[in-house]
Amino acid sequence: QPLISSSKWLQLHGLKRNKLSLSHILSQIGFQHRKDYVTTLGKLVASRYADGLFPQYKRAQDGSVYNLTAKKEQILHFVDCLMGAIELYKQRMEWLTSESRQIFGVIQERCIVIVLGFGTASQPEFDRCRDALSLVLLEQVTQIAKFNLIWAAQALVKWQQKSIPVSEDIVESAVTWLWKLDRMTAASHTSSAEALLEAMSDEAVSS
Repeated sequence: QPLISSSKWLQLHGLKRNKLSLSHILSQIGFQHRKDYVTTLGKLVASRYADGLFPQYKRAQDGSVYNLTAKKEQILHFVDCLMGAIELYKQRMEWLTSESRQIFGVIQERCIVIVLGFGTASQPEFDRCRDALSLVLLEQVTQIAKFNLIWAAQALVKWQQKSIPVSEDIVESAVTWLWKLDRMTAASHTSSAEALLEAMSDEAVSS
């Protein structure tokens, strides 16, 4: 799936885009039961000719009432469409909460610098961190434009001097570099801040 925000995804696949919102469905399967002001009579007049002729649905949001006129086949068509939308939403939720997205969310920027702050992690913790970082590099960074890695150790360690264009070989090289790092002593109190400042100094990084 493309690395886009949920709001952008909804613009492409949401109920409104696919004309499956409640308002759109009601307009297709019935008509609104209106009470209009008639100028010549000087009062509100209700269209009561439909009373008792059709099933009615009252919207909780605004209290409007719709007379339902659709045949069973049309109702079942909308049921199928909505079930399909529900399944698509489930797939999106499963994708959002799986693999690297569980930790890092969805990377939407085109150029990033990942600052590695392992601190005093034990060897098992250090390896778990590298597993997670390898996963995000292979799953998400492969879909963006440029990236770099900076290790906030006692002395800053940069994978590249500046962010570089993404390719399959480059990402594999970054993963190899990551797994060649030796666990060091605790980083200094200022190393994380220094690493962030160094990341921000890269002109290609917007935030």
